[in-house]
Amino acid sequence: MQENKMGSMKINKLIMTMSLPIIISMLVQALYNIVDSMFVARVSEDALTAVSLCYPIQMILVAVACGTGVGINAILSRNLGLKRQKDANQVALHGLMLSLINGLVFALLGFLFSKQFLSLFTDNPEIINMGVSYMQICMIFSVGVFMQITYERIMQSTGNTVYNMVIQGVGALVNIILDPIFIFGYFGLPAMGVTGAAIATVIGQMVAMILGIVITKYKITLVQLHLKDFKLDLGLIKNIYRIAIPAILMQSIMSFMTVFMNMILVQFSTLAVSVFSIYYKLQQFVFMAVSGITNALIPIVSFNYGAKQKQRILDSIRFSLILATVIMLIGTIIFQLVPEQLLYLFDAKEDMLAIGIPALRTISISFVFAGISMILCSVFQALDQGSKSLVITLLRQMVLLVPMTYVMANLFGLNISWWAFVITEAFCCLLSLGYLYSVKKKTILTI
Repeated sequence: MQENKMGSMKINKLIMTMSLPIIISMLVQALYNIVDSMFVARVSEDALTAVSLCYPIQMILVAVACGTGVGINAILSRNLGLKRQKDANQVALHGLMLSLINGLVFALLGFLFSKQFLSLFTDNPEIINMGVSYMQICMIFSVGVFMQITYERIMQSTGNTVYNMVIQGVGALVNIILDPIFIFGYFGLPAMGVTGAAIATVIGQMVAMILGIVITKYKITLVQLHLKDFKLDLGLIKNIYRIAIPAILMQSIMSFMTVFMNMILVQFSTLAVSVFSIYYKLQQFVFMAVSGITNALIPIVSFNYGAKQKQRILDSIRFSLILATVIMLIGTIIFQLVPEQLLYLFDAKEDMLAIGIPALRTISISFVFAGISMILCSVFQALDQGSKSLVITLLRQMVLLVPMTYVMANLFGLNISWWAFVITEAFCCLLSLGYLYSVKKKTILTI
């Protein structure tokens, strides 16, 4: 059987070769999110607000998909490290079953509760109607993104991350091509506005899912997926979600944070909500690069944890922290030097620039701290220490950040409130390093 490179390739080269394709695919995905918002912004400011209000729910959907994928990824990689082929196959098959179930659950929630959710933030009927159309389409057809992400995690577990780049890249490219056609009505099609943006999104996800099925069937040799071999194992599902639930909560917290931040910002203006949404899409270019490293790091650490290779684990952590710090420093410099130009991508006027420029410059000071925490959280997940990742993420995204933003906004004004991000990330970075010291002493060095 083909040897898994996660146990043999030099660590620096392994992390680069596994993370670069993921980083590229995630940057393409971030580019799609920005292009999508740029097109929607040209429909109307209400259209951009509608999509911005839907964004937290999309983030929760992706959080469930990616969090479940973390559980699949970690257990699958560990079984491959232990050379348990049949167990690895069962993990992959259960992951696909779970993705179908999750897609059905979100389809039902989207169909029933989209209007109620949007009504929490606005009573503008035009914004609500556009938001309902966008949200329902994205959620009813969400099985595409669930299946796509599951196939990506199977590929990551076997070290084949180039295929992730192909899948996400093609899906995002389809989205980018179809967006203006459906939104503005080219080639004889009617102009569908926000609805067109949603249709383009789900078509791109379905194309990516089909690619995942084909590539896994014909190119991934370390895992064999045959439905006839599937045997329902509730214990395995429990083990997947023992790792996945903290990961889901970690990523979902970002969505809830966005909801609460919108509630805080809407007191100042709906424009402040749009600025925060624009910031979040812009920072994805920086954060998704680090997320690409964490996506590569989890199977590498899990595999070598199963294979009892502690030095490879330590080398992986050190090199990943260096990479993340460099990426975050570059991101900080860009946000400091050209915030105005970044906001002009979204047809920003003077009132948006007045809010957006200080927001981008201030929050970007926190990037390096955030990058260190993100890398270490992925290490804790891979080593079955998901609770530590959950604590750090709760503090970063909710427990410290939201109350501090609220207090600072009401006491000192909107521009000063962005410093809550810097204070929160600095504290959580120190806590993450403290946890690393404990995990290294009690878990890694005792292998």
